[in-house]
Amino acid sequence: MRKLLYALAATMLLVTAWVQAAEPELRPDHPERYTVKKGDTLWDISGRFLNSPWKWPEIWHVNPQVENPHLIYPGDELALVYIDGKARVTKVGASGVVKLSPRVRSTPIEMPIPAIPLDAISSFLSDTRIIAAEELEDAPYVLEGEEGRIITGAGDRLYARGEKPSQNVGIFRRSNTYVDPDTGEFLGLEARAIAHGEVVAENSDVLTVKLKRSNEEVRIGDRLLVSEDRAITARFNPSAPESDIVGEMISVEGGVSQIGQYDVVTINRGSREGLEAGNVLAVFRNGNTVKDPYTGEQVELPAERAGLLMVFQTYEKVSYGLILKATRSLSIGDEVRNP
Repeated sequence: MRKLLYALAATMLLVTAWVQAAEPELRPDHPERYTVKKGDTLWDISGRFLNSPWKWPEIWHVNPQVENPHLIYPGDELALVYIDGKARVTKVGASGVVKLSPRVRSTPIEMPIPAIPLDAISSFLSDTRIIAAEELEDAPYVLEGEEGRIITGAGDRLYARGEKPSQNVGIFRRSNTYVDPDTGEFLGLEARAIAHGEVVAENSDVLTVKLKRSNEEVRIGDRLLVSEDRAITARFNPSAPESDIVGEMISVEGGVSQIGQYDVVTINRGSREGLEAGNVLAVFRNGNTVKDPYTGEQVELPAERAGLLMVFQTYEKVSYGLILKATRSLSIGDEVRNP
C-alpha cells in the first residue's frame, strides 16, 4: 500500500512538473503593458511577450465584456496580468482584471491587426488556388482580345471558348504542378490568377468577357474559372499543429534560390495531415554531405533548425506558408516539423 502511495505521489509530481513546463515561457524582457501600433501584426506582439510566439492562444485572455474581444486594434492597450497564478495578456479595461481611471474611448475605425503581413500573401488568399488538372483542362480558354489583340488587360474585352462557368469569372494561368518528392504522389496543380471579368455575351460556345481588373496581361490560352471572391481574413492566430507534421518545402513564389523572411512557400502537407491556417512550423535546413577523411564514405550531417513559417492557406495535400523567421538562407527541400 505504501509503495502504491509513493508511486501515486511521484506520478502527481511528474504531472505537475510537466504542466508547469508546458506553460508558455515569457521573454525575460517582456513588457507589462503594450500599446498596439499601426503596422503591428499579432506575430510581432506575441514575440514581445513569449519566447515561442505560436503559443499566444495559451496566454491570450478574452473577456466577453470587451467589444470584439478576439480582435486587437491599433491603439488598444494590452496588459500582462496573472489569473489563478498563470500569466495572461488581456486588453486593458477587461472588467475585474485591470482598473482604469475614467477616460474617453472612441470606437476604432481601423482594421484589426492581422496575424502576419497581409500584403505578402493577399494574392494567394484572394485568387491563386490549387485544383485538379482536369478542372483546368476542361475550363473555357481565351481565343483573343478585341480587334485581334493577343494580350488584353483591365477595361478590355476578350473572347473565350467553352461552357460559361459563371457570370463572374477569374482568368487563370497554369503554374506549378506539385508532386510529392518522396512518394511521387500528385498533390495538385496551381492555377495562378491573372484577372477578373464578367461574361457579357454568349454566342453558342463563344463567350465575350469584359475585364474588370487584372494583375498582369491576359494571353491567348489562359483559362476561365468560377470567381470565388474569397475575402482576405486576418483572424487566424499563431498556433502549434495538433498532429505531428513532417514535410518539406517544395516550391517558393518567384522561384528564388535562397528563401528568406516573408517569402511564400509551398509545403507537401495539407488538411489531410491535420494542418490548419495559423499553424506554425519550424524549418530545418538540410545538413551538408561531407567525405569522411579516413573511410572515404559520404556522411550526411544532421539538419539544423533555421527558421519558422506560418501556414496561411491549406488544401487537401499541400499548404501555403509565409516564412516569418530565417536565421540563415533556406532552400527548397528543407524539412518542416512541429516547432
